This record gives sequence, structure tokens and C-alpha cells, in this order.
Amino acid sequence: MDFSLENPLGDSREFHFDTIPSDLFLIESDHMPSKILREIIDFDESFRREAVSSVLRVSCNFDPSLSYLAVNYLDRFLSSHGIPQPKPWLFRLLAVACVSLAAKMKEAEFCISDIQRDGGFVFDAKTIQKMEVLILGALNWRMRSVTPFSFISFFISLFKPEDPPLKQALKARASEIIFKAQNDINLLEFKPSLIAASALLYASQELFPMQLLCFRKAISNCSYVNKENLLQCYDAMQESSNGW
Repeated sequence: MDFSLENPLGDSREFHFDTIPSDLFLIESDHMPSKILREIIDFDESFRREAVSSVLRVSCNFDPSLSYLAVNYLDRFLSSHGIPQPKPWLFRLLAVACVSLAAKMKEAEFCISDIQRDGGFVFDAKTIQKMEVLILGALNWRMRSVTPFSFISFFISLFKPEDPPLKQALKARASEIIFKAQNDINLLEFKPSLIAASALLYASQELFPMQLLCFRKAISNCSYVNKENLLQCYDAMQESSNGW
């Protein structure tokens, strides 16, 4: 069974999205970049931008969820190892290794030559494997990343929209927002669950603004959600959206 961003536990138990395991809220911080990354980016914002661009170029022929997972690996690696020497070939190698690891987790069919066809530096399998091992060690082998996608269905269940098409539209629009939010450095400090909740509120404001307050109340009353942090994340997302 391939890895799913919506079900990162990936165990044999039936996964009910409306009764999400509390474990996900307890471990989500282990799967997000540390504060050190933000300090690094403040010093040299261009490095992460270039690194993420490299990942997106290498993974352009894959599903967007695979690209998202690869960028998650990238950010967590940089949190652990800091900024390596800003050399173009290093951007490329790190991107290829992160995409390769994400593809293996997603059980996507690929070969090393396929993800290096966009031009630029080309690395042999041995070199890529060495970088993969370095990344695995930096991430403590926590490859089943807990991301905002792991919480979307749970938060939607709190609101209980009766119209299935509307529920699907809300989920789809929130997913689009989450994909875009990953590129914004101002949102890196927030937990995945807060990113998910904020994206749903943002989508709700667009799709059915008259019910936004009701939806916000439902999410805010969740015992796992810090109301102050949710407000900060939502405000940051609204501000950042101007550049999307």
C-alpha cells in the first residue's frame, strides 16, 4: 500500500476521518520544519526559494502530492543540516534525492533518468543514494509525514456540511490553498493542523461566506486547536494569499 498524505499512519486499522487519532496531533510537530529553518531563511531567503523550485522542476511530471511530500523532506532536512554551500549542483542533487524518496514512499513508477530529463546536472544512482541516506538520517527515518492533508477531512466533519458536492468543493479548494501555502515562508512556523484549519476557513469564506462564523466556531471549539494560534495562522494566510 502506497503512502497517503491523508492517512500517514498507514496501518491496517480502518481510518475514520471524522474520528482522527489524537496521535496525529501529538506527533505533527515532529514532521514540520524547526524554527531554525526560519532563521536560516531570514538570513538567505533565496536559498529555500531556489531549492523548492528545483524540487518542483524535478517532480513536475508527478502528482502534486508527491511534490508536496518532497518539499516537506527538503524543509526538514534544511532544519537539521542548515544551508549547505549554495552551489547549483547541490540544489539539484538535494531536489532529486527528495523527489526520489517521495516517489518511493508513494510507490510511484519512475527511474532515476526520468526525473533528470529536465536538463541541468545529472547524477548517477550511487551519488543519489548517498544523499538519500543523509536525508533519511536527518529526518530520523520519519518518512510518513504528517501534513495539513492529514487533518482536512477531520475538520470538515466538525462542520458537517449536508451537501456532498459542497463538501467536496470545500475540500478541493482547501487543498489548492495548502499546495500554494507551502511555498510561503511566513507559514512555515505553523503546525500542519493549523494550516489545514486555516485553509478550510479561507475556502469557506470564498464558497459560503454566510456560514464562515459557524465553521470557525466549530473548529475553534476543537480541543486540539489553539484559538490564538489559529487566528494568527489564518491572518498570515490571508496576507500571504495576495502574492498567490
